Amino acid sequence: MRYEYDYLVIGSGIAGMSFALKVSRAGYRVALICKTTLEEANTNLAQGGVASVTNLEVDNFEKHINDTMIAGDWLSDVKAVEKVVREAPSQIEELLGWGVDFDRKENGEFDLHREGGHSEFRILHHADNTGAEIQSSLVAAVKRDKNIDIFEHHFAVEIITQHHLGKIVTRRTPDITCYGAYVLNEQTGKVDTFLARVTLMATGGVGATYTTTTNPLIATGDGIAMVYRAKGTVKDMEFIQFHPTALYHPGDRPSFLITEAMRGYGAVLRNLDGEEFMQKYDPRLSLAPRDIVARAIDSEMKLHGTDHVYLDVTGKDAEETKKHFPNIYEKCLSLGIDITKDMIPVAPAAHYLCGGIAVNLDGESSIGRLYAVGECSRTGLHGGNRLASNSLIEAVVYADAAAKHSTGVIGGYDFRRDVPDWNDEGTVHPEEMVLITQSLKEVNQIMGYYVGIVRSDLRLKRAWNRLDILYEETEKLFKVSKPSRELCELRNLINVGYLIMRQAMERKESRGLHYTVDYPHPTGENRQSSVDKK
Repeated sequence: MRYEYDYLVIGSGIAGMSFALKVSRAGYRVALICKTTLEEANTNLAQGGVASVTNLEVDNFEKHINDTMIAGDWLSDVKAVEKVVREAPSQIEELLGWGVDFDRKENGEFDLHREGGHSEFRILHHADNTGAEIQSSLVAAVKRDKNIDIFEHHFAVEIITQHHLGKIVTRRTPDITCYGAYVLNEQTGKVDTFLARVTLMATGGVGATYTTTTNPLIATGDGIAMVYRAKGTVKDMEFIQFHPTALYHPGDRPSFLITEAMRGYGAVLRNLDGEEFMQKYDPRLSLAPRDIVARAIDSEMKLHGTDHVYLDVTGKDAEETKKHFPNIYEKCLSLGIDITKDMIPVAPAAHYLCGGIAVNLDGESSIGRLYAVGECSRTGLHGGNRLASNSLIEAVVYADAAAKHSTGVIGGYDFRRDVPDWNDEGTVHPEEMVLITQSLKEVNQIMGYYVGIVRSDLRLKRAWNRLDILYEETEKLFKVSKPSRELCELRNLINVGYLIMRQAMERKESRGLHYTVDYPHPTGENRQSSVDKK
């Protein structure tokens, strides 16, 4: 099948759907590609909330900008930080217009939370399932929109560039252009051709690269891998944020997230002896930025030879705790843990990617007619470490920027109809799925053991050697096989793992989320903590 749309949007989280709604409003026809269903996305699992300056009596843009720069270890792009922080309030209004219901106090003001790294209470939320509230509201809006066609259970295999027209494309080719994508229809097993005047990549993160992750298992870095294979620019992949407090329950994948807002609410981290330990690592205690807290927990676990630590919220009022964190209360209770009486076992888990497809302030990638928004993009906002709850607001701010820019230039683009259809002649369905599933387990193990919270040159070199073998095996299998989602996801995970590892090897220092025992953290009063000296 061949399709033609003004816009091709690959990914259906907050970034993809808000962009689709904005360009549809301008009268353009949109194809929205979902690898599973509209409801399944990282957005849906986001608990904490959306960071925005709304209480002007105590908060201001400068404070939010400074908090973001500090958390990012001063590697953030100041222009990107200022853009997101200053445009956040207007995008909050947009979300409210789409039906998102943020919690309010009895007087009608927003009930704001505070999270690690924030100097003020500025997190808008909906109980402890803010992402699900946003996702459901946007899904309803998208389904009502007659200009948006939804393609569920469709998997983007490759973006279409001059390479598919027989031209040689390298990383030095100056005018690489995207004309759409080849997309696998999982119901028919056929790869369809989607031609578009503008393509948006909004495929989310890479958490499934690791065994222990808070991400849905569809977070396989598809967009990043596709753009990298198309010779696009990908940056800052070494900065993988491990959320400090995922619920420790062996066998769960993904891990259930215990939101940072619980620490903002007053929960305290303790070791298995019940002793507080964050005072040994940072004066901000449990509200230090995530990289410091995750390394502190990792250090305590290694010191005591344990698989987890505890998060203790038993000192707070029981009814208030249940009111603020109803989903966490119910989840833990289902496992026999009453968080109003029992401490919660927690351990770090791969959570968020701060790098990705490099884009400018308009969301444009290095490939013409291709934009990237959300977690798959590298805007420069997060630098070396994402400040809590800055991701959802980044997604809508950059979706807005990309929509405004692309609608201003799309009139000059036409369809490239000489693009050939996908050629799978001579390929067969893989006979042994065990080859794919076993390789996937190996990728997860390699990344967890060697490219985790604490790294070293030796570990990274070992990861390089192991991944290289898997890469060669998988590419050979892909060339002789009919595409399947499982095979394509494995291929993408290997590409992503390689990028994380290679860019980690290239950074000869410990900064933000990239911590290596071979290079000391640069001296700096803004970020140095005792966890970095161990």
